[in-house]
Order: sequence, then C-alpha cells, then structure tokens
Amino acid sequence: MISERVKPLVANNSVIRVMFEEGKRLAALYGSENVFDFSLGNPNVPAPDEVKEAILDVLEEEDSTFVHGYMSNAGYEDVRETVACSLNKRFGTNFSGNNILMTVGAASGLNIILKTILNPGDEVIVFAPFFLEYGNYVRNYDGELVVVAPNTVDFQPNLEEFEQKITDRTRAVIINSPNNPTGVVYSDKTLRAIAQILQRKECEFGNAIVLISDEPYRELAYDGVEVPYVTKYYADTVVCYSYSKSLSLPGERIGYLVIPDELKDSAQVITAVAIVNRVLGCVNAPSLMQRVIKRCIERNASVDLAAYDRNRERLYQGLKECGFTCIKPEGAFYLFVKSPVEDEKAFCAKAEKHNLLLVPGSSFACPGYVRIAYCVSYEQIERSMPAFRALAKEYL
Repeated sequence: MISERVKPLVANNSVIRVMFEEGKRLAALYGSENVFDFSLGNPNVPAPDEVKEAILDVLEEEDSTFVHGYMSNAGYEDVRETVACSLNKRFGTNFSGNNILMTVGAASGLNIILKTILNPGDEVIVFAPFFLEYGNYVRNYDGELVVVAPNTVDFQPNLEEFEQKITDRTRAVIINSPNNPTGVVYSDKTLRAIAQILQRKECEFGNAIVLISDEPYRELAYDGVEVPYVTKYYADTVVCYSYSKSLSLPGERIGYLVIPDELKDSAQVITAVAIVNRVLGCVNAPSLMQRVIKRCIERNASVDLAAYDRNRERLYQGLKECGFTCIKPEGAFYLFVKSPVEDEKAFCAKAEKHNLLLVPGSSFACPGYVRIAYCVSYEQIERSMPAFRALAKEYL
C-alpha cells in the first residue's frame, strides 16, 4: 500500500528514534533509573517560567478569535517584526518583518526552503558528520545529496574537498553550527573561507548557490565562544532557526526562516516560501506559540546554560578518565566520542548490554564514532559512570 518513495524511509527508520523506543523498553524491564538513554536530543531542562506566563497572558489578554485564527501564511506581522528587531539588536543585521517566515520548527523550515529552490537533479552539499534527515529532506524534492568527508582532526569542514565537489548542479549547501553531533562551532575563519569558495563558484558557473544555515543550537555555546551570524559573510544565505533547544520546546514546533534582501531574487523567494509553507500542508506556524515567542523574545536571547554546562564538564571529564577519546564540545549538547573499535555499531551493541544507549556515528555519515546526548539529568550522568567504566574495561 505504501509508495515506492516511502519504502526506503521505512527501511531506514531513524536509528536515534529506534534507540529512543528501545530505551523505553529497557526502562520497563530494569527500571528507568538503571537505563542510561543518551540517544535523543530531547532537552531535560524545563521550559523557562516566562513561557508558561506568556501562554497564560496570551490566552487572558488577547482576543480568542485572533489568537486561534488564521493569519498570513508567513506568520503574524507583529511577531515577525519582533523577531527581526531582536536579530538586528543582537547581530547588527538590518532585517524587517518581511524577511522572516514563521515555521513549524526547523525541519519544516528546511523543507520549505529546499522545496522553494530545488529542481530535480539539483545537488545539495553537506559536511559530515551531519544530521542524517538532511538527506531525506533533499530527496523529498528530487535533489541529490553530496557529502563532504569529515575532518576528524577538529571537525571543522573539509574545505579542500568541499571546493572540489561544487559543480554547475550545486544549488545549496547546508551547514549546522553549533553542530549536531560534534558540538563544534564553525569559526569566523571557516565561514569566511566557505563564503569565498562559494563566491568564486557562483562566478565560475553563473548560478546562485544558497548557503542554508541550520541553527537550532545557536544559543547553546559555552566558555564565551561566539557563534558568528552567517548572513554577514555571504549574500545568498538563508537562516533556519528553531526554539526547540533554546526554550526547551521541541514538541511545540516553532521556528522561523530568515530570507535576507541581499539574497538573489529575494522578493520572489520571500513570496514563494509563504506559498510553499501553505502547499506543504503547514499553512502557518502554530498561532499560540507565535504569540508566545513575541513575549519571550528577550528570554530566548539569554539562555541559562548552567545545567547543560555542568553535564558537559562531568561527562567529558568522566569519559576521559575512563580512557575514551573525544573533543570537548563548544556548543549544543552532544559529545562525539571515538569508538575504541572500528565497528562503532558493535561498540554500541556492547554498550547496550550495560544499559547505555549511544548512537552510532554512521547515523551521521561518520563511522568510527558515537554520539552521546547529554541533555539529560545530572543524576543520570552520575549513575551512568560505573556503566561507562565497565564498558571501558572491555576495550581499554
């Protein structure tokens, strides 16, 4: 009954989601306190009190038919203007509400821009390791995913291979910083180099190449690390943002796209993304959450990272003491750990015998590594350390 296009999706169901379900099964068998599920990037930090207050204020103070009714497919004009003003204040940009499209989370935003710009056979470049759903999103619109091999020294993009893989069919490049799964933040130097390469290739081929910056972890950066704002580097940039991580609202599905005026044919693109938002079936971003975001915009700009930072330090130091190798993440809430054996899937299977649920790096096109999501309780990390030590003794 299912289509040929959907069959591969069923066959290759997300490993992360499968492991998340396995965690629930193990918890029923052994007790949740004895199962250490590090598979899913589901924030353990509660949403800020301001979110609850904003929801109540919206429902009490704003007209019900307005709050729960239709609006422009791009979103409420005042919400989009508020988002634009916040970005301008924080990053020195010059956006208006017209440059903002409110979306049903980051995944919807990525699908909207890809459907807007891709023709069948167009290529989209990604840097491994990357969030593997990118491939599904590109194939949704008959595009072809082109993968740049990982630079496992520091996990900054492999720019030499990147330049070699750009062709006259390259339509877009997706970057993700802070990065899932490594926690690496792409540096100013890296972004300048990417921009220069793209500018040269645009001139060489005479085609616009869109740089799509996927930024659900923008606010999660540690030790004073700056996350550069990508539109300042390259004109043909689109920013995709989600409030899922910054405000701990992954289930609410609220985010936005930024379509700068500097983007080639920006007026056409701005019109098109609103239409695409409708025809994809989203119609508009959730109305109540749009109203909430307007009231919580300042809170979003000042995320309290203390809990994640504490987890990061404890897990990083604990794993190093066990003998594991990993780079210290600068952002997001993941550790990317080198597997002590070449087959990291076998390592993950061994870890599961200790009730440790880790995600194999091949799920991110980077075999030989595993991802550990530390957006869990600090108590879970503490309880998991004996299991990690026992696992290490089998290899190190």
